[in-house]
Amino acid sequence: MTAYFAGFALGFSLILAIGAQNAFVLRQGLMRQHVLPVVLVCAISDAVLIAAGVAGFGALVAAVPGLEWGMRLFGAAFLVWYGLRTLKSAWDGGHKMEAGEKAGSLRLAVLTCLALTWLNPHVYLDTVVLLGAVSAQYDDKLSFGLGAVCASFVFFFSLGYGARLLAPVFEKPGAWRVLDLGVGLTMLAIAAALLMG
Repeated sequence: MTAYFAGFALGFSLILAIGAQNAFVLRQGLMRQHVLPVVLVCAISDAVLIAAGVAGFGALVAAVPGLEWGMRLFGAAFLVWYGLRTLKSAWDGGHKMEAGEKAGSLRLAVLTCLALTWLNPHVYLDTVVLLGAVSAQYDDKLSFGLGAVCASFVFFFSLGYGARLLAPVFEKPGAWRVLDLGVGLTMLAIAAALLMG
């Protein structure tokens, strides 16, 4: 159980910081749009990446220098596009959450979530390389990996479904403007950090 709790604690701490993926899950939760598919995409993607890291794929990512830079470029380009789109939404303002509001398509939500997850090099560095390296310290790597996977499921389901507790705040258009501004600036800051190494 020591390995399991170590994996859970490390996995939870790595995904706790606000990032592009978490901001998207929060927004979907607030809008109550496709929450289950979005949190499942995030948690299952993390599970696949954690399993790859624990199985030793992190060594491959570290051994191919151009792979990390390529992932950085693709991730940064996507984050710039998404960040600018969100800032435009903040500039336009006037958005207000209403019960029963029509969601964007399920396909678009899932594709956006997949892009925010799989085009982000930090995901590979955190889940594949870092978790993979730390798991090597434990005899029971399987329990360590299961702990990290459970942390992802707990975090994403809590974020996606817990967001509705904030719904009364986001009935005001000004709150959405602040959220969109924060999300847009976060996306651009992450993109800049990726490009600067």
